[in-house]
Amino acid sequence: MTIIVAGTIGRSGLGGQAWAVLQYLLGLRALGHDVFYLEDCGESSWVYNWHINEWTAELDYPAAYVRDCLEPFGFAGRWIYRTNEGAFGMPLNEFIEVCSAADLLIMRAVPLWVWRKEYERPKRRAFIDVDPGFTQISIAQGDQGIAGGIARCERKFTVGQRIGTSDCPVPAEAGPWIPTVPPVFLADWPISESDNGIFTSIIRWQGFREANFNGSAYGQRDKQFPKFFALPKLTAQSFCVALMGTKPETLTSHGWEVAPGEIISRTPQSYREFIQNSRAEFSVPKHAYVATRGGWFSDRSVCYLASGRPVLMEETGNSDCLTTGEGLLTFRDLNEAVAGVKTINSNYAKHCCAARKLAEQFFATEKVLPKFLELAMT
Repeated sequence: MTIIVAGTIGRSGLGGQAWAVLQYLLGLRALGHDVFYLEDCGESSWVYNWHINEWTAELDYPAAYVRDCLEPFGFAGRWIYRTNEGAFGMPLNEFIEVCSAADLLIMRAVPLWVWRKEYERPKRRAFIDVDPGFTQISIAQGDQGIAGGIARCERKFTVGQRIGTSDCPVPAEAGPWIPTVPPVFLADWPISESDNGIFTSIIRWQGFREANFNGSAYGQRDKQFPKFFALPKLTAQSFCVALMGTKPETLTSHGWEVAPGEIISRTPQSYREFIQNSRAEFSVPKHAYVATRGGWFSDRSVCYLASGRPVLMEETGNSDCLTTGEGLLTFRDLNEAVAGVKTINSNYAKHCCAARKLAEQFFATEKVLPKFLELAMT
């Protein structure tokens, strides 16, 4: 099939977002499909330039970032970064021809804000929700931009494994929502033998406003992480967070090590190196994911698992849907987090092996994407 994957690589300017899209591009290509990348910013481009720490409306900076992320992986001539004001990458007329031949247009994370007539040409369209709870509440509260974009898709997927269940308070707006998991392309995420002895994670403290629905407020990590500030003082294990969105002192004052997240995530390569040099991941999800028990799982955590790095993650309801206990452990409070660190370190080699097996069995692109495509095209 000919498949177009739409994402936000250039607008984010961060290696983690690049990898989240690359997993699909690489995995679909390996399955034999003809794959292209689209980034459409609508009326104009408005992105943060991490090199000079300023906002820019110029297209050349985000387009160059897309190029530098994709072309080393063999996608030269197979990407376009466009707005109403112009386009970079493949010639626009060639991309429009691709749209005419396409079987599937996949929108990951955000809709296409300006709907162009060529986006009607692929046979099918699918949306992937990576912010379960926030997406559905926005639609329920009347966000016509998100609602309209998603409504153009025949199939809607979500990484929230429990969205739509009777005990999950997330509204089923714009559904039905089909559960999926973030895929990982194992060939580019091999088992790592390096270990700096530190549990790590890469997080944005606060990226957008909290959501309010039916009298409940659903926040981000600024509302959830403080519950675990004391962790470094309760165990001999060292922790380092690649942090964006707040001052380092927010964590260093409690004994955490902090690395600049915008530097760690500068490129796909630096992002991968940070993960593969870690001992394990310690993951505190956004407050909304924990409070709603929507079964959210992270595209970052699958990279740790594939690298043979155990994941210790706060419970989001995902243990109802995924195999946990070896390689992937969950916790609900500070005491369970301390116990989880001890469990991983008590038999580290076993948990490393189990982590890779989980990636191979549940998250590998060759496991996830065929089912995704079957559901998207039916």
